[in-house]
Amino acid sequence: MNLNLPLHDYTFVAFDTETSGAYPVGHDIVEFGAIKWFQGEEVGRLQFLLKPREPMTDFIIGIHGITNEMVQDAPAMADKIHEIHSFIKGSVVMAHHAPFDMGFLAAEFEKYHLSLPPEPALCTSLLSRKWIHGVENHKLQTLVKHLTIDGGQAHRAYDDAKSCLYVALACFQKMDPNVTLTDAIKSQGKNLWWRDYSLAALNESKFVLLKQAILAKQDVDMVYMGGSAKGEVRRVTPIGIVRNPDGDYLQAFCHKEKTPKRYYLNRIADVG
Repeated sequence: MNLNLPLHDYTFVAFDTETSGAYPVGHDIVEFGAIKWFQGEEVGRLQFLLKPREPMTDFIIGIHGITNEMVQDAPAMADKIHEIHSFIKGSVVMAHHAPFDMGFLAAEFEKYHLSLPPEPALCTSLLSRKWIHGVENHKLQTLVKHLTIDGGQAHRAYDDAKSCLYVALACFQKMDPNVTLTDAIKSQGKNLWWRDYSLAALNESKFVLLKQAILAKQDVDMVYMGGSAKGEVRRVTPIGIVRNPDGDYLQAFCHKEKTPKRYYLNRIADVG
């Protein structure tokens, strides 16, 4: 993709996921919503619920309002992943806190042997920090209120995807009329590429063991070169792996400290 064309020349797909938990591998997407935008017009949309592998907790249901009864008869991701992949193909995707949504979706693409899109992504949380001022924070609903956007139902995938799109358009309007996609990416301060969210790329044996332990809900013994017990063997229950531009990490329950903790992958020396 040529990144040096005016923004008007690109097809954008704003998307959002609602999930059964915070971490890929261990948790699932339970709702996907997306809106496709080209030269000032909506040219497509997707919205559907998805059945997770396990029932959701009351805490998670309280976040998005999607109940276990609502997804009981929903299709599995296996039945919808090709439709999602085809819908975003050739587009520049955008999401609010894009690394979160890209991490979940990249894991699903790889699970079903689909290629990761080669196009870059935009994050409206990052863009809004550069271009939208005078707000107390840059949460999506705060921006929706500030920009007087019809945000629909918060924390539902299609409505949040549409809100994300209109936040992006508000940012675009503040940019130079001749701004290119390269310029927009630079203004958000971070490069977001699908390849950087690949879990398959974590192919060292220690990471393979962690991914297997997450799926099997098994404990592992891990040597971590950080924290107060640097270099010591510690027993943990892996919960999920997050690839993040600020540092890839494992979320796991530490048996010694009896609390969930974050362990950066580049400090994990061994897993057994």
